Amino acid sequence: MAERAFKLEVITPDRVVLSDGEIVSVVAPGSEGYLGVLAHHAPMMTELKVGKLDFRRADDTSGAMAISGGFLEVFEDKVSVLAESAELAEEIDVDRAEQAKKRAEERLAAAGPSVDAARAEAALHRAINRLHVARRV
Repeated sequence: MAERAFKLEVITPDRVVLSDGEIVSVVAPGSEGYLGVLAHHAPMMTELKVGKLDFRRADDTSGAMAISGGFLEVFEDKVSVLAESAELAEEIDVDRAEQAKKRAEERLAAAGPSVDAARAEAALHRAINRLHVARRV
């Protein structure tokens, strides 16, 4: 099994979220849609958007995390994700994500000249993604 495994590293400006050398597949939210990576994938680099990153280990366990943009790079035996933010599903504080969603919805509802609608919409999208990942795992 080890010959089909590769290393996955997910790094944010604050911390190393995941560093696991027994990964056999990754599904990530690429800028043009979700993409899958298996062992011996051709080298590539792509932009990531807000979404769910799924991974499966060689022992058939799996995990998921909420990603908020960044880049994914595939090497011969490693996948590196440099993300603006990333949280493993089990780390997500659902109450905090619900509050963030509510705040963003309120900002959008009160959209006036002092409200940056694009920023509020992006915050809403991130909060919804965090809730989706936390609840589906």
